[in-house]
Amino acid sequence: MVARALILAAGRGERMRPLTDETPKPLLAARGKPLVEWQLEALARAGVREVVINTAWLEEQFPATLGDGSRWGLAIHYQPEGRLYGGALETAGGIATALPLLAPHGEEAFWVIAGDLYAPGFAFDDARRREFEAGRALGHLWLVPNPGFNAEGDFALGADGLLSREGERRWTYASIALLRPALVAGIAPGRRAALREPLFAAAAAGRLSGEPWRGEWHNLGTPAQLNELNAG
Repeated sequence: MVARALILAAGRGERMRPLTDETPKPLLAARGKPLVEWQLEALARAGVREVVINTAWLEEQFPATLGDGSRWGLAIHYQPEGRLYGGALETAGGIATALPLLAPHGEEAFWVIAGDLYAPGFAFDDARRREFEAGRALGHLWLVPNPGFNAEGDFALGADGLLSREGERRWTYASIALLRPALVAGIAPGRRAALREPLFAAAAAGRLSGEPWRGEWHNLGTPAQLNELNAG
């Protein structure tokens, strides 16, 4: 099946102000190019050919900057949540609304990544996608050691590769995942909904897996953090 991905790019980026007053956070430059371009390049290298980008804040800048994706060998489909729904639908709402593009047959697994991350070494390995699609998990998350803004972490990783909310060592969800449509099946298109509850429900049912990501990873929340990255 065709590999597809959703890049989440609808957020306001409040902590990154004043930079985001005029530029959407995923379009801010990180080491010479907009943050979202690092994701587009990595997806294209891995053989992904169709990408959905959901937008809301200053959303007209995305197609103006990125075009139709052809320069990377991609077809970009924009989901303008600001124009269509009056604002961002949050993560799960954005995913549920994009399902006709991400899983047109109703069952395909797809990649999800935040558009404001910097993780240049991450490879969207299609063999991993096919392996995930053959299993029973509803989601597979990549995890990082807990950063200062999330010291308690999100999930514990068991020896069997399954995630739970309880455990001796907890990790933070890196905002990179493989998901199945069934994870957000109960969310109506166009409805605002966070991803936490569907993920927690999948973990409680023993249907959420994960693994650590030990490569470079930055969740760029403030101008100071972006400046530090660009100065490095």
